Amino acid sequence: MASESTAKPEASITEHLNELVLTSSDVGEFLHELARISARSLSEPGDEVLCGVTLLRHRKAATVASSSPEAQAMDEIQYDFGDGPCMTASRDQVTIHITDLENHDRWPSYAEKVLGQGVRSILAIPFVLEGETRAALNLYSHRPGRFEGRVLELAQDFVNQTSMALRLAVRFAHYSDAAANLKATLETRTVIDVAVGVIMAQNRCSQEEAFDLLKAASSTRNIKLHSVATSIVDSLGQGPAKTHYEG
Repeated sequence: MASESTAKPEASITEHLNELVLTSSDVGEFLHELARISARSLSEPGDEVLCGVTLLRHRKAATVASSSPEAQAMDEIQYDFGDGPCMTASRDQVTIHITDLENHDRWPSYAEKVLGQGVRSILAIPFVLEGETRAALNLYSHRPGRFEGRVLELAQDFVNQTSMALRLAVRFAHYSDAAANLKATLETRTVIDVAVGVIMAQNRCSQEEAFDLLKAASSTRNIKLHSVATSIVDSLGQGPAKTHYEG
């Protein structure tokens, strides 16, 4: 965005973000890499930019990713005060640009605390997400006026592109969770079916009667149906019952 990104065409940034979605194991990893990319792209020799990602859900704010421990700390200062530029950007879906904290009076207590850490300028840009979840990319610099002009435009454009990639990452995570839940359900169901078969063979009864016996054992012992089924299958002497499904 400043030194590195100005040399990159927009298409390459989009491609990199899409690749990041596909290669990240979860949304958390995607966001951490995003924070590092943002900070690295804006930083210059001797002028490091800090980056954090604020997530606002059910009126509670948290930093879910950061480029460094210092960036994490800058985000968390405002959580202690209950308000600040990043929380406002997330909540109200507006860009908050503070060119110099020494001349800023909207959050005086917060500004004083952050100034004590050497931060002078802040840029918080909201992501455009789906549903009720709100988030923002937070940028900090020890130099006043750091996010002016072209840098501001590039940062906003970067967040716009990132919002699309982040929505994809969240969708992929949702589908992955759904697939994992289905896989677990199938494995649980199979163990129960095997146990029912064992009961049918041992008691020469119908499938319905075998399942009723299994439920009765679960109720009498006050343990889950799956646990009773597993113990029955394990009693066959073949070790713990495991059913593997390829996801």
